[in-house]
Amino acid sequence: MTVLDVDIKGLAGSFEIETAFQAGAGVTALFGPSGAGKSTLLKMIAGTARPQSGRIVAGGRTLFDSATGTNLPPEKRGIGFVFQDARLFPHLSVRKNLTYARWAGRRPVSRAFDEVVALLGLETRLDAAPATLSGGERQRVAIGRALLADPALLLMDEPLSSLDKARRNEILPYLEAIRTEAGIPILYVSHETSEVARLADTVVLIENGRVSDSGPAATILARLGLSAGTASEDAGVILEGHVTETDPAYHTAIITLDEDRIELTGDGFAVGMTVRLHVRAGDVAIANAPHDGLSIRNQLLATVEEIRRDGAFAMVALALGGQRLLARITAKSSDDLALRPGTRVYALLKAVSVEMARLERPDPRFTPASSPR
Repeated sequence: MTVLDVDIKGLAGSFEIETAFQAGAGVTALFGPSGAGKSTLLKMIAGTARPQSGRIVAGGRTLFDSATGTNLPPEKRGIGFVFQDARLFPHLSVRKNLTYARWAGRRPVSRAFDEVVALLGLETRLDAAPATLSGGERQRVAIGRALLADPALLLMDEPLSSLDKARRNEILPYLEAIRTEAGIPILYVSHETSEVARLADTVVLIENGRVSDSGPAATILARLGLSAGTASEDAGVILEGHVTETDPAYHTAIITLDEDRIELTGDGFAVGMTVRLHVRAGDVAIANAPHDGLSIRNQLLATVEEIRRDGAFAMVALALGGQRLLARITAKSSDDLALRPGTRVYALLKAVSVEMARLERPDPRFTPASSPR
């Protein structure tokens, strides 16, 4: 179901925006390099910048239409906006910052305050001043403030770009929770592959103010990783599967992907959960036969689909059931293994190289019981 329909042309200085895309429920990432026009596009949707022509429709409401002269002001669009920096009011407590849109704008209350506070882990910080918060906490308050404004659509403009790696890792689980629990569509601007892999359902690739590609996140990221060539350190893929076994003694879980199984380490898994994984091409090795006596426990039968070579390295696309892996290996290894499209090989994944990206509610097709190995 389409929630947002954008087809606009506009200018930001001399930079031209000419973009058309549709977004549904879940997280749609506007992805591309810095300066591609992603943030400007977000401002046009929010109403803080005006397109020259075109149409923006969200949830069946026309926000902008140059043909009819419609241009709703930002406060009438029902949109929540989270910026790169938190932009909290320094003289107000966390509680007052969170509820600002309600008491200042006299907006009706529909989303429960306590639920949002619990979702973002802010229960003990409600009386704190913004100056006493960490960067991650400030950004969580900014997200909560946007959610408590009861938006029909949430726009997030690189909300983690001002944070260091530790603070990013702190806040990402909260973004995952919002994606699952908030129940509203989210447009998420980023140029970080790892964030997009972890959060997005759909990717709209923006280059030079235009949409160059769009589709499911797994498809677009795999395509990008292959086209970027061997120089890309972020190249990787998304795999999705279900938890089918857990072993509390070893703190591991088995994830079933179509006919394949991947073993993960970690706690918090439950049989039936849907799990999303991000596997980097540099963490995948290739062998022509399975190997015993290795610490690498994930050895998956796959088929070579495509090979792209560049100097000393090769990027190999592997079909894994109905999904795809990328492996970045040396060109010499590719030749030694005699890799060609159609070659059957084993993809070797270290358990630690598979990053658990998202846990959702259990899939009812699976019995919610543990099956220790």
